[in-house]
Amino acid sequence: MIPRLPSNGGDPLTSSMRKYSCQILPGREAELPRCGIPYGSRTQPFSPTCYLEIIKTFEEYEYLQEGDIMIGGVMTAHLTMVTNRFPWDNTKRFMCTDPNEQAFRYLVDFRFAIEQINKDLAWSANLTLGYHISDSCGDATKAVRSVFQILSGTREPVPNYSCVGKRNIAGFIGDLSSETTVPIAQILTMYGYSQISYGATDPSLRDRDTFPYFFRTVQSDEANYFALSKLLRHFGWTWVGIITSDDMSAEEELHSLAKYLSREGVCIEFSIKIQIYKIKDFPLNQHESTILGSFTSVIILSGTASITFVAVLPFVLQKKTLILSSNWGTNDIVVGYAMEIFNCSLVFVPRYHYDLGTPEMSRFLEDLHPSKFPDDELVEDIFLMFHLCLSKDQNKNNLYEYTSPHTLHNCTGLERITDLYYFSGKASSPRVHLAVDIMSRALHDMNVLFINKSIKPPYKYQLHHFLKKHQYRTQTGPTFKFDEHGEYISGLQIYNYIFSRDGYLTKKLFGEFSPWGSPDQQLKITSSLIQWKTSNNDIPRAQCSDNCLPGFRKAPRPRAQSCCYDCVPCSEGEISNITDSENCITCPDLEWPNKNRTICIVKTEDCLSYTNDVISIIFSSISVLFFLITLLILVVFISNHDTPIVRANNRSLSFLLLVSIKLSFLSVFLFLGRPVDITCMLRIITFGITFSIAVSSLLAKTIMVCVAFKATKPGSSWRKWLGVKLSNSVVLFCSSIQIIICMTWLAISPPFQELDIHTSPGTIIIQCNEGSAIGFYSVIGYMGLLAAVSFVLAFLARSLPDSFNEAKYITFSMLLFCSVWITMIPAYLSTKGKNTVCVEIFAILTSSAGLLACIFLPKCYTILYRPEMNKKSHLLGNKAS
Repeated sequence: MIPRLPSNGGDPLTSSMRKYSCQILPGREAELPRCGIPYGSRTQPFSPTCYLEIIKTFEEYEYLQEGDIMIGGVMTAHLTMVTNRFPWDNTKRFMCTDPNEQAFRYLVDFRFAIEQINKDLAWSANLTLGYHISDSCGDATKAVRSVFQILSGTREPVPNYSCVGKRNIAGFIGDLSSETTVPIAQILTMYGYSQISYGATDPSLRDRDTFPYFFRTVQSDEANYFALSKLLRHFGWTWVGIITSDDMSAEEELHSLAKYLSREGVCIEFSIKIQIYKIKDFPLNQHESTILGSFTSVIILSGTASITFVAVLPFVLQKKTLILSSNWGTNDIVVGYAMEIFNCSLVFVPRYHYDLGTPEMSRFLEDLHPSKFPDDELVEDIFLMFHLCLSKDQNKNNLYEYTSPHTLHNCTGLERITDLYYFSGKASSPRVHLAVDIMSRALHDMNVLFINKSIKPPYKYQLHHFLKKHQYRTQTGPTFKFDEHGEYISGLQIYNYIFSRDGYLTKKLFGEFSPWGSPDQQLKITSSLIQWKTSNNDIPRAQCSDNCLPGFRKAPRPRAQSCCYDCVPCSEGEISNITDSENCITCPDLEWPNKNRTICIVKTEDCLSYTNDVISIIFSSISVLFFLITLLILVVFISNHDTPIVRANNRSLSFLLLVSIKLSFLSVFLFLGRPVDITCMLRIITFGITFSIAVSSLLAKTIMVCVAFKATKPGSSWRKWLGVKLSNSVVLFCSSIQIIICMTWLAISPPFQELDIHTSPGTIIIQCNEGSAIGFYSVIGYMGLLAAVSFVLAFLARSLPDSFNEAKYITFSMLLFCSVWITMIPAYLSTKGKNTVCVEIFAILTSSAGLLACIFLPKCYTILYRPEMNKKSHLLGNKAS
């Protein structure tokens, strides 16, 4: 035998035991090598107290085809391994049970890939590729035995030795599960052999320092959890449960899954760890109360996919929708052991750039028959286990009938391997075929390089460099290759697993995840294709709280996870236009939320418009009516301008007063409608100047009454003030001051249009801003000063003897005028918007109407209805009396 020494140069036996011991699993110490020397010792000599215990198996499932270059395969064909005592020789040995049809299909794919490569003339000249496949039976200790068995080349493994001198093993394929792949990788790393797994997803295998020679045609759980979290977010599932296996990587997997779920806003309601290695001590109803009491209808199944795991799953899970990561998707051979639980589940499965549903593969499967390959053990085992055909080996028949409830029989020869479900024309996952193909291409590249140098290729410690460089380039899609962690970058397909009543599994493809796509194009789902467990085929509910509809936001509950919240309406002036909004959005200044607070709409404009406000029509009508009345009075006065009553009261001032009153009535229209900058400047200035002229005219009238009375005394010096010059000067002087105030106001800080968006929620009050409060109150104050002086003078002159003395009328008019404007000031300050404008208009109309009524109505009455009093004789008669 040729010794195979480890790279560290230590003692072969102790070095092997040291690495071997790293694979001790809880509760299985008795099955592994034991040594009396200190753990990890390199210098202790061999001692009788140090021994190596190799597990004994009753039947080895090995499949061998010699070649110039050999690829080892440690693959799961049987799903479990048990200890049993056989009655015919009373020996207790390990035995592989639960042969799986899909798992044997992977073995056939391995063989098909080897035959394809050997038929390829472009492959390394004069070299053939062979294989040595050993069944790991889904058990870590059996997997370790299989590795040593392949390296030794004997039925009973001899660690560190090869008993086949010419065998040239280049690398290994396998295994299906992480449970068996991790110990294989640790041993092969020690020996420097490259390994490609076709199903292990344990994240610890990403560590290139620990596993520099490890590769896999699937992605790790890290990448799968990212896609899984996107799926949960797509369906709005934010409150889920997790069930995982309680093994050495469970805590890390759970932490990794929780990290990705948290990024998508998904919370974990509960997490359960099932001890798959201590089934006898595991109470089946231990976690039923937790699952039954949960609010979620969606549960994520992670961890090691195995029959023992499936066997202890609580039966209450049949009411829940399960989501299986690609770890289970690549090992879905176990889901058939709990069809009620896994029915209608969602499963992630790796997607590759090709499949095996080719005519070449179909012909290959059609040819696999015991009549054509009578000495082929793989074909014989498949027909025995799945067609129940008797084997030529009676020991094999006895073993199968002893461990299986089925009875073997003589087959007719018409049975075909393609009659089996997983060997039919349906496409099979190419992950095993891909692993063999990649390794063969790397071997070819390596052979070409080293043969040109006339050097024998050193496959150990070198092959992994060529595996890293290998790529598959597609014409339209992305480039497929191993990434820096040794993972084959591929997409994921999402299937809906549906079991029929007769136990057949239908995989319905409804979605894909492409890691190389843009973030919004990575996940593509067709929800209508999914069959749910719900009665109406509605999407299951997995939320702690109901969705917050648009118009509401999420308010976190005290001491609760972020997925548990209350929905509160958005505050005033805010909206939310998406479901489950974290925060509300403040509307722009000129917009306001609609009734449901889902969109911002333009705020309602509030101004005293002609079309929408009845009060505008009323004010307009009153203004026009009083204007016409004033015009009529003016016509009456002009028609009777030579009558004593008109002449006696300074008709020029009366005409000026009537014109100013008319203008004040017309100035109301500047206050109606949408205000703009020009109307804002004109409205205040117009009524301020017109009223100043009107009040100045009354003041001039009052002064003229007093001067006229003083001038009646003999030799009075007041006579020289009689005439129009005094009255005109008074009006001009008093009005000029108001005009100067207004012009100064306009020059320094003129009134302007203002949009008040704060006073009334949801309303834009279009109003005039005075610009300068000093200017505004100066105008009003000056008008009040003129009115007060006129009132005082008129009050003092009210009892002067004169037939047409209008001082008492001026007194009443000024009293009314002052009362209106004094009460207008607090009303003006306490109102907003169009109500303020209404106050201003009311003050203008009331004061103007008061002046008109008090000053001119008595005179009109005399002119129109008492003409006899409008004569000079009547004036002289009154004076004589």
